[in-house]
Amino acid sequence: MIRTPVLAVAMSLAVLAGPASAECYADYKAKQDNPLRLHYGVAQVSDGKCSRGGAEGELRPRLSAAGWTLLNVLSTFGPEGLGERQASAGEFFLRF
Repeated sequence: MIRTPVLAVAMSLAVLAGPASAECYADYKAKQDNPLRLHYGVAQVSDGKCSRGGAEGELRPRLSAAGWTLLNVLSTFGPEGLGERQASAGEFFLRF
């Protein structure tokens, strides 16, 4: 039976390769006080945090370190959503 060893090798390689790495992004709104400044941005977040709540937990400290307060995460999405959001995010596209 030649098929059995070939199948076993193929399955072993698939297991060793592991899961494919997906890309996850979030669009959000943030603010600064004194003077009041608002911005809309897009940021990459960890695959394991690819939900609104997960993205909030990851983005809040990043933004805070730069003096911004996260207002809300609007959505999470894959790389297919980047193009339509780039112009709106301007200088805050993938900045944080």
